[in-house]
Amino acid sequence: MNIQTISVIGSGTMGNGIAHTFALSGYSVHLVDISEESLKKGMETIHKNLDRQVAKNLITNELKQKSISNIKTFTDIAIAVHDSDLIIEAATENQGIKLQIFRDLDLYCKPEAILASNTSSISITTIASATKRPDKVIGMHFMNPVPVMKLVEVIRGYSSSDEVTRSIMDLSIKLNKIPVEVNDYPGFVANRILMPMINEAIYTLYEGVAGVHEIDTVMKLGMAHPMGPLQLADFIGLDVCLAIMNVLYQGFGNPKYTPCPLLVKMVTAGQLGVKTGNGFYDYSGGSKELVVSGKFKR
Repeated sequence: MNIQTISVIGSGTMGNGIAHTFALSGYSVHLVDISEESLKKGMETIHKNLDRQVAKNLITNELKQKSISNIKTFTDIAIAVHDSDLIIEAATENQGIKLQIFRDLDLYCKPEAILASNTSSISITTIASATKRPDKVIGMHFMNPVPVMKLVEVIRGYSSSDEVTRSIMDLSIKLNKIPVEVNDYPGFVANRILMPMINEAIYTLYEGVAGVHEIDTVMKLGMAHPMGPLQLADFIGLDVCLAIMNVLYQGFGNPKYTPCPLLVKMVTAGQLGVKTGNGFYDYSGGSKELVVSGKFKR
């Protein structure tokens, strides 16, 4: 299938990063969100990230301007997607919301359009069941920050066709990404491995084995991780981490996936990490300098 026009549903962190990446590669992008304010914030982020690439001599200013001109914004999903070849849903990690979006997309999109989800854990087979085209539904899980990270986890639902899978694998390569095909089980590969590690790090803090700085330092220096698991949890968003752990727990019914009580408590308290300014670290002074949250200072 010849993919030229892409609609991205959601202009948050992942959505604007996906839109940025496609626009930079020359595709026509329709960025969709429920409010003009959200779209404005998303476009401001795209401008800022493109400026950063220009400053690092990764792209020219001319390419930056061309990329911005490749993006159109919409608050009406039906108008945005009606002529799109590929639609990528990048809404919040909530199954009910995603299922409704895919029901709508199935009605609004042309019959040959591919419907993809950037979900980090929710079953592609379940999402596809909301449509009458399950063979054209697939997972396209980008990593954050999208313009920088090379991996795209391509998740085949139970009915995803070989043709659609090949198209998405080939498209990912054209974006200068490295696609990896995986099957549709809770958490796929990335989060089935990553989230239990983060959850275990939180348990290690919860049980008093070591402090925030110490846990992250062990993993950075001992395992060569670029970012410690608690800092990474803050970066991802503790609400997202909890949602994925719940998907794993419900999907497998195995107590090893039980979310740590400290994680649950922090999400309930609204301490979600970078996005709220506080999590395991305090971001009130910005996110460049790591300052352990007062709650966890030893």
